[in-house]
Amino acid sequence: MKRSNFAALVLGTVSGVLFALGMCMALLPEWNAFKPGIIFGCAGLLLGLITVIIWRRMEGRQPVKFSGKAILTAGVGMIGALALGVGMCFCMVWGKMALGIIIGLVGIVVLLCLIPLTRGIK
Repeated sequence: MKRSNFAALVLGTVSGVLFALGMCMALLPEWNAFKPGIIFGCAGLLLGLITVIIWRRMEGRQPVKFSGKAILTAGVGMIGALALGVGMCFCMVWGKMALGIIIGLVGIVVLLCLIPLTRGIK
């Protein structure tokens, strides 16, 4: 394993755990830790961005360029992930199974649209 991949693995794992813990702290009322959860979540996101920058430098790659396609791809990914999450909330939290399944399937379809958007159709 290359040093750059190992560094990305460690930093990515730590950032993912920080983000997940922060979201649990913020969204579970039993924990009563909303503000610290937001701080942990933001720290996880920031560490994730730093991980991308460090890994690209160690690999000798150019910084990420923001084009219209990159912004569209990120937007479609966010919309799909949010739709999938809202569908799961409808099913598991609010007890509206049919509506939750429909919204979740729409989110999955939107996420599947990322494949031809990023790779193209040949």
